[in-house]
Amino acid sequence: MMTSLSLATVDLVTLRQKLLDLFCEVAYEEGDFVLSSGQRSTYYINGKQVTLHPEGGVAVGRMLLSLLPADTQAVAGLTLGADPMVTATSVVAAYEGRSLTALIVRKEAKGHGTQAYIEGPTLPPGTPVTVLEDVVTTGQSALKAVERLQAAGYVVNGVLALVDRQQGGTEVYQQAGIPFQAIFSIQDLQQRWAELH
Repeated sequence: MMTSLSLATVDLVTLRQKLLDLFCEVAYEEGDFVLSSGQRSTYYINGKQVTLHPEGGVAVGRMLLSLLPADTQAVAGLTLGADPMVTATSVVAAYEGRSLTALIVRKEAKGHGTQAYIEGPTLPPGTPVTVLEDVVTTGQSALKAVERLQAAGYVVNGVLALVDRQQGGTEVYQQAGIPFQAIFSIQDLQQRWAELH
């Protein structure tokens, strides 16, 4: 893997390849697994192994920032998987001279104080927000974040994921009228993993 410094400046094509390699090195496993959706799977992707990795955070922030719709003023995601992603993307944006608010959507309302579902600065109603997700299977996690953000008056202009397992998430977002894009498909990971092993 390249150093964090070189990942901050390398071109996006090279960066995408380095990020794919990192997923294959630290996040992708084959075996017998039960997913958060309850489905069984012959493979598992632990996105946090990449998003919390020092080089991974830089790569994820840069790749996601490059894919954000131009009008995006904030990035948000459902805790816990999206937390490092929204932070990395916001920080990378700041280094590029762009103000991008990071928001974290709770699974349950805060049990004290404001009882809020959304953590972060309060933005004006109608603010365009892009939802970030590490690994999309059924699409339900990001959809929960979308619904909470819309209920708070924000306009969700898309969902961006690191990996699409291609198990229904795309269709869920299409039905909700939300544009969806993933950096990698599961086939990208499996093909590269096979090449490396």
